[in-house]
This record gives sequence, structure tokens and C-alpha cells, in this order.
Amino acid sequence: MRNTDPESGNLTAPSSFAASWPPVVQPGYPAHRRIVEAFGTEVLLENGNIDRKVLGDLIFNQPDRRHLLNTITHPEIRKEMMKETFKYFLRGYRYVILDIPLLFETKKLLKYMKHTVVVYCDRDTQLARLMRRNHLNREDAEARIKAQLPLKDKARMAHHVLDNSGEWSVTKRQVILLHAELERSLEYLPLRLGVLTGLAGIAGLLYLLAPLPSCPPLAGHSQRRRPQALISSEAEAGHNCILFPP
Repeated sequence: MRNTDPESGNLTAPSSFAASWPPVVQPGYPAHRRIVEAFGTEVLLENGNIDRKVLGDLIFNQPDRRHLLNTITHPEIRKEMMKETFKYFLRGYRYVILDIPLLFETKKLLKYMKHTVVVYCDRDTQLARLMRRNHLNREDAEARIKAQLPLKDKARMAHHVLDNSGEWSVTKRQVILLHAELERSLEYLPLRLGVLTGLAGIAGLLYLLAPLPSCPPLAGHSQRRRPQALISSEAEAGHNCILFPP
């Protein structure tokens, strides 16, 4: 998985399926309803989706409201990530990429990550990109950056660092090399074998516990009533059907 600040630049990866605003905050999801209840309809776009910029402006300078938003969204985000990760696991992928901007700040998902990757750039580049992308003045941009751990600190804690300070072609080469390294790794095998063995065991147990189908009478034969005690005894002995000649 990777951890990246939005201000450090965008990194496109085919296996990246979870972002800081996944479907759990779109209309129809529980988190969306709770966000509207907590912050009002002013955070909505005309199509009903969350207006990220408006909501971001509300929370970045107000720690209490930021904590409230995290309380609403983080449980739903974690459930969605785990569900999607399991889908990719069943499809045979060797690894998946989770895009988690606040991974090191919250620390709640760190224990589930085999590798952490930080997309890094120097602070001046980070500040300039944020101002340009979000149309912020310098003061507001610096406030947003200060709301998170410095990228240098995250880089020290990560297993891998992708330097995104320069041209995209340079960053892309780093991504390709890291992908090749992870594809060669066999770290996924113990977990995959363990899970598949467990699933096979559960399937076998369910098969053994399933009731056997009753067998119908043969053509030209009919069932005659037997004394209840005898039928009960034979049923306990494992007979599924009793056939008698006409």
C-alpha cells in the first residue's frame, strides 16, 4: 500500500482502488448521511455529492470538526478497504495498493500493512502544488500542511519512498521498479495458503454436516407402513428410505 499527501503530487497506479474519499461518502451510504447531519447541506454539490473543498475549508482550521469527520468516515472507509482487499485476494493478486493519506497520523491500519510507501516531495514543491491545485493563498496552504505530519517524518517511517519532486517520468520509473520488487516477493504465500486451507476446511465441514437427500421409491414399488418403533430404529441406524415389494 502507499501513503501520500495530496499536496505531494498525484500518482496513478492501476491497483490503487481506495482513496481518501471512497464511495462510502457518496449519496446512499451511511457516512454520507451522517456528514450532512453534522455539517449541513452547505457541504453538498448540486448532484448531492460531498463538496470536498467546502468540507476541507470547514475542518482544516478546526481540530474538533476534523475529529468529528474522522469519527464518521474512518470506520466506513476501513470496512470498504477490507472488503475490496479481500476481493482482490480471491482474484489472485499478489498485492494491492491502499491510498491512505492519514495512515501515519491515525496509525490504526499500520499493523495490517506489510509494506508502506510514501510519495515524497520537498516542502517548497508541496506548498506550490497545493496552492496551485486548490487555489489557496500561502497562509491557508501552510495551515493545511501543518495539519498533517511532515513528509520527512513519514518518509523515515515508511518501508519505501517514491520521490515525486521532479518529472513524472522519474517517478514512474521508481513505481515500475517497486512493482517489480513486490511481484518477485513470495511474502504473500503463507497468508494465502493459510486462508485457503481454512476456507477448504470450513467447506469440508459444511459438506459433512449437510443432511443426505432422501431416496425416492423405485418404479413399481411402494412404501408400506412399518411399526413406528422399527422405523425410528432404522432411521437412527442411518437408513434414508425403506423399500418393500408389492
